[in-house]
Amino acid sequence: MPTALSPEQPLQPGMVLDGFVLERPLHQGGMANLWAVKREQPREDEPFELIMKVPRIKGGEDPATIVGFEVEQMILPALRGPHVPRFIARGDWIRRAYIVMERIPGESLRPRLDQAPLPLVDVVEIGIQVATALRELHRQHLVHLDIKPSNIMFRPDGRAVLVDFGLSRHDHLPDLLEEEFELPMGTGPYMSPEQVQFVRSDPRSDLFALGVMLYHLSTGERPFGQPTSITGLRRRLYEDPIPPRAIRPELPAWFQEIVLHCLEVKPERRYPSASQLLLDLQRPDAVQLTRRADKLTRTGRLARWRDWFKALGNEAEPCSSVSDQLKRSPIIMAALDVHSASPALLDQLRETARRLVQTEPGARLACVSVMKTARIGMDELTDKQGRSVHVNQLVALKAWAHPLRKALNLTDDGQLTFHVLEAPDPAAAIVEFAAKNGVDHVVMGARGSSALRRYLGSVSAQVVAECSCNVTVVRESSAS
Repeated sequence: MPTALSPEQPLQPGMVLDGFVLERPLHQGGMANLWAVKREQPREDEPFELIMKVPRIKGGEDPATIVGFEVEQMILPALRGPHVPRFIARGDWIRRAYIVMERIPGESLRPRLDQAPLPLVDVVEIGIQVATALRELHRQHLVHLDIKPSNIMFRPDGRAVLVDFGLSRHDHLPDLLEEEFELPMGTGPYMSPEQVQFVRSDPRSDLFALGVMLYHLSTGERPFGQPTSITGLRRRLYEDPIPPRAIRPELPAWFQEIVLHCLEVKPERRYPSASQLLLDLQRPDAVQLTRRADKLTRTGRLARWRDWFKALGNEAEPCSSVSDQLKRSPIIMAALDVHSASPALLDQLRETARRLVQTEPGARLACVSVMKTARIGMDELTDKQGRSVHVNQLVALKAWAHPLRKALNLTDDGQLTFHVLEAPDPAAAIVEFAAKNGVDHVVMGARGSSALRRYLGSVSAQVVAECSCNVTVVRESSAS
């Protein structure tokens, strides 16, 4: 029979703590031990294995370790969804502190570092899954602040699960670490410049860490080494990494563009949201290339000296909250039929898109057109003149958006992208694109002729019914 557990006893298999039976130790870390556990009385609503995390407290530990465990006990119950372990229970510090959660089978991403450089397709898929997880957690008002391979696991279906929230910050919960300590918190190779400067509220810090991971997995090298001092950490404020393509020339320009975009020193020069990063990872053909893509050497010595001098007195601007940053950087999708819509409707769509983007300077405008394909049989990929239908639609999209680029002064830094989708069902393709890429608002047109709508069906009505984000339908006036 299992024995009851007193506060003084070391943990042993077979002991019972608050109805959980300790089965076997799984991992002994520097800050906590992990145990496989089960309930004395199994529950039908828990069809998964359980794990118990117990802090190591023997005296002499860094106080931040203890506070970090308190933070995780506070944050994990507030999180939901497939990208975090399901929270089960927690124990208080008077008797025995612990967290019981869903056990994610398998290893973390850490062993893959030893295999780096990985094939590009594997690196991109890892990036897509982690960016998806970050998008969902940022929407829950959380900045993780310790994104690294050992804190990333994967479910059997491939979805990334983020673990270890001891350094995290939640908009709606007290930030005990910021209140009690004045030193940078994080893991040296992955810390963002603003974390080095004690800013803990910016979700773009997690995108920087993901950029470090993508760099390492694709090149086999760390972009900023493995610093162990504040001086070493501060070097990333003024020294840029060797461009990935200088280490591995076969990497494509779009991949280097994405990685270096994540690794910008100033948060405002990085991707403004995980959603926008995810869109580029999933649609590399639409990545807007800048000077980052062509770099093959580090910044020159004179420029580095200038950046070092600037960094001496430079302080990172704190981000008010995760929610505010996400609100400032939505993805707006303009879905249009570039060949069949009337000029008047296309003008109305452009004006509606202009007004939406103008209210949010950090927004991305994704211009989307669907190239309808047959469900069965061969499709005509060229027109009567032998020109590519896909390219024709892409050119038409860019022509439609050209006045917007000028009116809104959109930069080439990914603010305006173009996507031609090939699908037999345009409405389903629009809904899928919006869901997969975290679109916040869809703008699209509707046919003016009611007879035509009855005959062909309404794409806009289907999108409105099935899309989970806001949809604005611009109707063609009867006079047009």
